[in-house]
Amino acid sequence: MNRKNAMQNIQTMTIAALLCAVGIVIPMTFPKIVIGPASFTLASHVPIFLAMFISPGVAVAVTLGTTLGFFLSGLPLVITLRALSHIIFVVIGSVMLQKRPAAMIFSAKTFLFGLFLGVIHAASEVVVVTFFYFGGRLSSAVYSSGYVMFALLLIGLGGLIHSMVDFGISVAAWKPVSRVIRIPVSARAKG
Repeated sequence: MNRKNAMQNIQTMTIAALLCAVGIVIPMTFPKIVIGPASFTLASHVPIFLAMFISPGVAVAVTLGTTLGFFLSGLPLVITLRALSHIIFVVIGSVMLQKRPAAMIFSAKTFLFGLFLGVIHAASEVVVVTFFYFGGRLSSAVYSSGYVMFALLLIGLGGLIHSMVDFGISVAAWKPVSRVIRIPVSARAKG
């Protein structure tokens, strides 16, 4: 491995570590929006979206790091497993970006890409919540609101909206950052 590749690998690992650190700190410190029995941590998806823009490997590492953050913050297991389910949409998204980086150009393609990921994201979280719901492992507040209200509307639709907001923040942050950092073109989505 030549010196240039070694430096690029170190830079990518450093960025991944920083995104993991931010992903661990966010669920511990950022405000949460609580709607009924559901909770949404503001900007919690931003580090994993940014990692997804870099590469599949970085996306997986940062998703595992953010999951650790939710676990360490003492949140219920169902919330931690919802965070772990993010691995599905970040792998799909980062692989898609490797093949079609034009999806990150500010346009309808970017919105549709974010919406596509948001649907996968929300559906994955609904699956996690469904197992807990029918396993009788959630709070009485969840059961009093009912499956449709909690799982489909709050987690599903609320998760889709949350995903789209965080995706928009991530795209806005990625544009200037991608011009400054030097990640190999094959390992990033160019805008």
